[in-house]
Amino acid sequence: MLSRIFSSLCITLLFFASPSIGRSSENAEKKFSLSRCIEIALANSTSARKAENTLKLQGDDVLRNYGNFLPRLSTSASYSPYTLSRTYTPAGTAITNDKTKSRSVDLTVTTSLNLFNGFSDYASLQAALNKEDAAEYTLSRALQAIAFDVTQAYYQILLNQELLAIARENLLLAQNQLTLTDRQFQIGLKSMVDRDQQQADVAESSLAVIKAETRMQKSLLEMVRRIQIDPLTKFSLEPLPESLKNPLLVKPNPDDLVALAFQQRSDLKGKAFEVKASKWQVTQSRASFYPSLDVTFNVSTGGIEYLHQSTDDLSYPPLSDQLANTIGYSLALNLSWTIFDGFQTRYNVESAKINKINLQYDYEDLKNNILIDIYEAAGEYNSALSQIETAKISLKAASSAFDGIKRKYELGASNFIELSSARSSLFSARSNLSQAVYNLALQKSVLDFASGNTARP
Repeated sequence: MLSRIFSSLCITLLFFASPSIGRSSENAEKKFSLSRCIEIALANSTSARKAENTLKLQGDDVLRNYGNFLPRLSTSASYSPYTLSRTYTPAGTAITNDKTKSRSVDLTVTTSLNLFNGFSDYASLQAALNKEDAAEYTLSRALQAIAFDVTQAYYQILLNQELLAIARENLLLAQNQLTLTDRQFQIGLKSMVDRDQQQADVAESSLAVIKAETRMQKSLLEMVRRIQIDPLTKFSLEPLPESLKNPLLVKPNPDDLVALAFQQRSDLKGKAFEVKASKWQVTQSRASFYPSLDVTFNVSTGGIEYLHQSTDDLSYPPLSDQLANTIGYSLALNLSWTIFDGFQTRYNVESAKINKINLQYDYEDLKNNILIDIYEAAGEYNSALSQIETAKISLKAASSAFDGIKRKYELGASNFIELSSARSSLFSARSNLSQAVYNLALQKSVLDFASGNTARP
């Protein structure tokens, strides 16, 4: 009996334990690299999808404009299975009421081709081709922007991880120092004021850890927002290679980067194609000033079959013979020219010209902004280089000063204020070095993005 109960209990435990095992495997923490984060962001980004849809629509617009050079073809058919008509017909000195029943078929095929419409079709095609090129470059820049945004968020998480680790280590030092101070207080080597001050320092260090943890959590959520995954997903990030953390040790030349940007920036190329498209749209708007010439070819046939006639004087051939023997053809040239349209064409031309001018302004503004962005990014990069060297020197000095003052404090030759100030300087120096290292990597990414020297994802 006891063995059965034990067996049933084991089965029950296994039954309830198995779902938890499944859930734990599902909720296992994932580890993402920078390239993987960018890949996920590109797959989930709605802005990238919108840019792809715009490019697809522009491709369909090009096909539609190619179709304007092809002849139009239309057909129509009419079949009346039953028709009843009554008429009065004079017959000698009398008038008779004749009744006729019939069915009929009519077939028509029409094709037309525009020979000239003021170059509207050609201008529309050229505008569509330039817009398609512009949409392709816009998509490329959108993908680069997504990759750059994810890279910034990635660097921020890694920086916050280091700052959190430094804050926790600083808290551990403060707690160890509090333990030592408390023991020295117990044997009379330290005063109660020293112990209270050390307790306050531990509390302040704990607050710094809480703030670092909050920044860390916020940066993780910002990454979730950018790559658009389930917010409940647990993940961690792989560290950056040393080559990315120290990308360049020489100062960049802004003039060379500006020249490179003018050649490679996808958004600048896209804006240039938009300007070209707007010029063709001006030509398209002017087309209404000219006449339009079309050629039309028409084929038609028809027949009627009488089901009943009051008089049998007329006998029509069968319906199939009528359809075969009554085929008619027509060829026509149609010329149309709008003499006056209430200044509508003039308005369309002026509107297209203004649109072209505005797009040219946007193009020039973008070039100026690129130049300014590159000079700013180059200055920030040079500053980051200098900050790293300064931070290394500061860390070395702060570490040496803290070790010396700590030994003096333990021997009673230094007070708490000096020790606290030295540890604060050490904590600040370590944080500044970490920030400078990641800031250098980030500024290299900013330079690449601003100059367009980024491989298309």
